[in-house]
Amino acid sequence: MAPVAVPGNGVGTSALVLGIISAVVFCLWPVAILLGVLALIFGVIGQGKARRGEATNGGQALAGTICGAVGIVLGFGALAFVIATR
Repeated sequence: MAPVAVPGNGVGTSALVLGIISAVVFCLWPVAILLGVLALIFGVIGQGKARRGEATNGGQALAGTICGAVGIVLGFGALAFVIATR
């Protein structure tokens, strides 16, 4: 019997975790922007792995991509607020 390949879901899960943290800590705008960019990168990679059948969590990767984009937008909004109030 051939061994069954275990799906590599780590990238999609990492995208989701980083995206959520990015959206939550948007007041720390440098951290939010950095984590958001990482979430976008990991999310795109995770979606590609899911399309190729190497992972089973394409939805998590998509959610990580969306949360990362929201975190980036909120981070830049916080940066604009800081600049505008100086």
